[in-house]
Amino acid sequence: MADKLRWGIAHIYASYNNTIIHITDITGSETIAKASGGMVVKAHRLEASPTAAMTAAKLAAEAALEKGINGVHIKIRAPGGHNGPNNPGPGANAAIRALSRGGLRIGMIEDVTPIPTDGCKKAYGRRGRRV
Repeated sequence: MADKLRWGIAHIYASYNNTIIHITDITGSETIAKASGGMVVKAHRLEASPTAAMTAAKLAAEAALEKGINGVHIKIRAPGGHNGPNNPGPGANAAIRALSRGGLRIGMIEDVTPIPTDGCKKAYGRRGRRV
C-alpha cells in the first residue's frame, strides 16, 4: 500500500429496529459519511436486517473513500441504558464485514454501549417480568 492511511471512526448503532453507520474524522467531531438501514430498504420491518446493514455500510464506505478516509476504528453501540438491550442488533456484524469489503482498513473494534452506573429503577418490579 503506497499511500498513507488516513483514519476515521465508524460509529455503528445497531438496535433491533435499525442500524445506523456514521463515519467521522478521528476526533469524532466532523461527519464524513452516514447511512442507515432505513435509507436503503422500503419496508420498516427490514431496517435492522443484516442485508440492509450491509448495503448501508457499503454506501458509507464509498463516501468515506471518496473523501480520503481509508482506515476506520469501529465503535459498536447497542441501545443500552437502564432499559434497552445491551447486545447489538443483527446488523452489527454485517456492517463491519461490509466496511472491510468496501475497501476500508479496520483498526480497533470497540463496544461503546452505555452501561448505567446506578440510576433509574429497572422495569417490571421486584419479581421481574412474568411471562
